[in-house]
Formats: sequence, C-alpha cells, structure tokens
Amino acid sequence: MSNRPAPTPSITSIEAPIAIALYQPDIPQNTGTILRMAACLDLHVHIIEPCGFALNDRTLRRAGMDYLKRSSFTKHLSWTHFEQYCSNHGHRLMLATTKASEPFLDCTFKAGDILLFGRESVGVPDEVHARADQRLTIPMREGERSLNLAISTAMIATEALRQLKAFPS
Repeated sequence: MSNRPAPTPSITSIEAPIAIALYQPDIPQNTGTILRMAACLDLHVHIIEPCGFALNDRTLRRAGMDYLKRSSFTKHLSWTHFEQYCSNHGHRLMLATTKASEPFLDCTFKAGDILLFGRESVGVPDEVHARADQRLTIPMREGERSLNLAISTAMIATEALRQLKAFPS
C-alpha cells in the first residue's frame, strides 16, 4: 500500500455545509445509494479505504445509477490519511455508533462537520471511536441491533442539513 498523502478535496467538499465519511464500507449497494443521496443534496463523501469491494463504477452503478457522475467524493488510502485531512482542515468528526448514548436529534451540528459511519459488518475500531469528537446514536426499539447504513446516513445528514438550513435550492 502506498504512503502518498491524502487526495486534495474538491471545491464541493470545502463549500458543502457538512460531509459524509464512510469507514471501510463493506457493501457496494449502500455506498452507491449514499453517493446518490449526496449528489442530490450537494454533499461530499469521503471514502476511507480499504473497502470490502472494488471501488469502481461497475460495482456502484446499480444503486448509484447515473448519479455517480454527479457525485463528489474523495478516496482516502487509510484512516491515517483521512485523520490527517480532518486535522489539517479543522473538521469535527461526528461518529454514528450504536455504542453512544447521545441521540443524534439532541446534537447541535456545525458547518464543516463530517458525519462518520463505520463498516456495515463491524462498525469502527476503538482507535477511530476514540478519535471522534462526538458520538451519536439513532434511538431504536430495544433489542434491535442497527439500521441499514444508507438509511442511517440519510437520517443524520437530513437532521444536520435541517439545523444548518442548508438544503440545496
């Protein structure tokens, strides 16, 4: 694996009120759906590799459809490169996790926040959990494990955009 620096963010990622980060996603259909949603809401997506699938148009096409051409995303070679990007740009990391006690509806989102979501299969490792500036959960009926990644992403991103009055016009 290369040790080159993290890619330079696009203009969209700098101007967008919030961004989404996917930590080593496992399921291409979820990633494609999230890229489609982000394209429609004019959000930037950070994909932290390695992914559990080949990150290319062919694997994402079914869920992302023709929206992939209009999506804005940056691939980061590793967690270390992504963390360096966040530190260099002063982004606050808001981790969605079932291991949190604060409901996402009680959070006050700020412009520049990055909403971080873990792998569908195992979430994020302890070092990523510890690095998050804030940990948020989606309240659910007791006994349920979690929601689908794309649904969770849409719920939290929508609330952040609502608070910031930042939906595209």
